[in-house]
Amino acid sequence: MYTVVLVIHLILALVLIGVVLIQHGKGADAGAAFGSGASSTVFGARGSASFLGRLTGFLGVGFFLTSLTLAIMAGTFSSGGDSVVERVEPAISQDSDQAPAPENATDGAGQSEPAPAPAPE
Repeated sequence: MYTVVLVIHLILALVLIGVVLIQHGKGADAGAAFGSGASSTVFGARGSASFLGRLTGFLGVGFFLTSLTLAIMAGTFSSGGDSVVERVEPAISQDSDQAPAPENATDGAGQSEPAPAPAPE
């Protein structure tokens, strides 16, 4: 189901980009005097602007809804479900300037050495 919504989302995004690029800007009327105005006669004198505007609105709503659906589905399918902060182990606080020696410290021969005693303050 996630893959189907993702494919629909990508198709909506590509079509929305195409429709926005097809639209004429506010200053496109000046270009009509030089012959570029003939392309908008398919939808009538003012029909393309309203048609493409409505199509952009519907595609934008569809894109928003698929985005919201994908966000909800991604939250539902996550394995942890908890915060990243909760998954991090707490840092060990050290009161002294020296780091404690590991409990199983060994010398080069494999012999265990006792951990050194903390320095008196």
